[in-house]
Amino acid sequence: MKTEKKKVVPRNYNRYVWGITILAVIIILGTNYLPRSTSNTLFGIDLTVLPLFNAIINGITFFILVAALVMIKRKNITAHRRLIYVAFTFTFIFLISYLTYHSMVASTTFGGEGFIRSFYYFILITHIVLAAALIPLALISLARGLNMDVEKHRKIARWTMPIWLYVSATGVLVYILVSPYY
Repeated sequence: MKTEKKKVVPRNYNRYVWGITILAVIIILGTNYLPRSTSNTLFGIDLTVLPLFNAIINGITFFILVAALVMIKRKNITAHRRLIYVAFTFTFIFLISYLTYHSMVASTTFGGEGFIRSFYYFILITHIVLAAALIPLALISLARGLNMDVEKHRKIARWTMPIWLYVSATGVLVYILVSPYY
């Protein structure tokens, strides 16, 4: 088991956390007001592959987060930190892909009826709400981890990790449920 003992000079990341959070929410909401392309292409690339790509990225992120959780339970801080960096990288790639798709292509309407419709919208709404909450939670967790403020990091990570896992898993589920209607 590897553990790190290096001294960390705490930094105040609050303005970055809230600046990135506010900017991300504005950009995500702003994509709803952009005119949509009728061709579903960007520079000759078919954008209709992006929802599948996004689901794959969400699935990979889920498994990376599980591995990060296993590593921290084993007290392997170095591996945990590296996996969290990878999870953030995949989440950033997802966000760019998601924004590209939703700024260029019209939204897909779910066509299911009955119980599956209620189930889909429950999953979709909780996914959206928790994804929005995840932005500051993940950034605060990261900042506290970078500062090696272990107690505060643990307190918020106990909320952040399950929410991030849920958002990643339900991102895949939302794709599976809506994909017949693309």
